[in-house]
Amino acid sequence: MSTLTIVLIVAAVILIALFIGGLVAARARDREVAPKYDEHLRDADRALERARAEDRGWDPALLETAVREALARSHAGTQFEDLVLVLVDDRPGVHEDRAHYDAHADGDRVRVVLTRDEQGWRGETAT
Repeated sequence: MSTLTIVLIVAAVILIALFIGGLVAARARDREVAPKYDEHLRDADRALERARAEDRGWDPALLETAVREALARSHAGTQFEDLVLVLVDDRPGVHEDRAHYDAHADGDRVRVVLTRDEQGWRGETAT
């Protein structure tokens, strides 16, 4: 075997080893970063929906009151510690507006859909 062939084989082995090492390092980094990225993405989505609701003039206190009333009707006695606005559905007019909340208690999640009519916001729970 010539010297040039040996050098090319060694160079190819080194390049393949570097490529595989890079893949392993990138995969390890992705495993470390992915949970943080998902959390930041959820926080950004929540902030965006809150901003959309406020931009439409929707009073957060009224929305939360309607959510708590719906939860009290459907899940009496359960204490929900976290209410998260997850979707703002602002349709033409005010009587077709909807707001979707996720309520969290003891590891469970309950979806509450608020609709607006002449009397204000009303909530219905869904699972």
